Amino acid sequence: MQVLFLTRKWPPAVGGMEVYSAEMAAEMQSAGHRVDLRALPGRADGRAPRSPALIRFGLGTGLSVLLRPRRWDVLLGGDLAIWPLVWLAALRRPDAVPILAAHGTDAGFGARPGLRPALYRAYLGLGARLLRRARVAANSATTADHARAAGFSDITVIPLGVRPVAPLGAPPDGPYLLFAGRRVRRKGLSWFVAQVLPRLSVDLRVLVVGPPWDPAEEAALCEPRVKRLDALAQPRLFALMRGATAVVIPNLPAEAGVVEGFGLIAAEAAAQGAVVLAAAVDGYDSSVVDGTTGLLLPPGDAAAWAAAIADVQGWTPERRAAFTDRARLVARSRFDWARTARATLGLAAGGAPAGEDQGTSAPG
Repeated sequence: MQVLFLTRKWPPAVGGMEVYSAEMAAEMQSAGHRVDLRALPGRADGRAPRSPALIRFGLGTGLSVLLRPRRWDVLLGGDLAIWPLVWLAALRRPDAVPILAAHGTDAGFGARPGLRPALYRAYLGLGARLLRRARVAANSATTADHARAAGFSDITVIPLGVRPVAPLGAPPDGPYLLFAGRRVRRKGLSWFVAQVLPRLSVDLRVLVVGPPWDPAEEAALCEPRVKRLDALAQPRLFALMRGATAVVIPNLPAEAGVVEGFGLIAAEAAAQGAVVLAAAVDGYDSSVVDGTTGLLLPPGDAAAWAAAIADVQGWTPERRAAFTDRARLVARSRFDWARTARATLGLAAGGAPAGEDQGTSAPG
């Protein structure tokens, strides 16, 4: 296929949507599709582009697809917010199939209170009306619900993928839990350190990997049993995942419109053979196969979290190996970028290709 891929989320910016864009472009190209990539790179420090860069990208790309269209079969937008560029391309190539990826906050931001969310809600509603024939690839059932509330109707749930990388280096001495992600309140680090860690055996530490975000969360790093690590390359991070007693994802229920669309870290950790303990919120019911690739726990229930961690810490080597071997096998089979790309482009033919078990179509 000839694919026009439009995305405002691209490395070196750091985040799940940036990973999605880079992996999708690579997989489509490796499958033999001709990809016309129009991407806006992030800043060198890992943050998203500033507003002036975003405006220049939108204007320049919009003019380009209007004035110099090519023979595209698929018009793929990297998230819902980029719909105007997909719409402009569809005006010039009405025979091409428009597809929009939906991730989480890009779909759910309009559910928040306030003027900006209200304007964004109207913005997505306009896109849903102008792009009535657009097909939406949502990364979880939670994201699909938000996309439907925004006005889109042709929605299919297609889980994201993982790319296993050989781990590098030995894990630290002694038992530890690993927290990896942005330090924002909804990720639950400060709650975990204050409410769960005191209930655990005193020899158990918490290693924290991820960029600072919310200053209120930084107090958690002052606890003596918590150690912050600098940004790590994937091979080293994956080694820490495999060596951890458990990878903890203690997300808390957030305010309306703040959505963890999929929870890629859970799928990545399971694919590396880690024991994943994740809160049963948002899209983690899609990125964790409960009891198989990890365990889903009630959010905010410190006693339940402490009990689960103590149980995992007491597993025999044989039980742990059986669990992690099964988790690795299932995660690598279920969460595969090649299948994600194949199923997404399969929407151009009216649905996921035959034989693909990528998710469920959301009712219109």
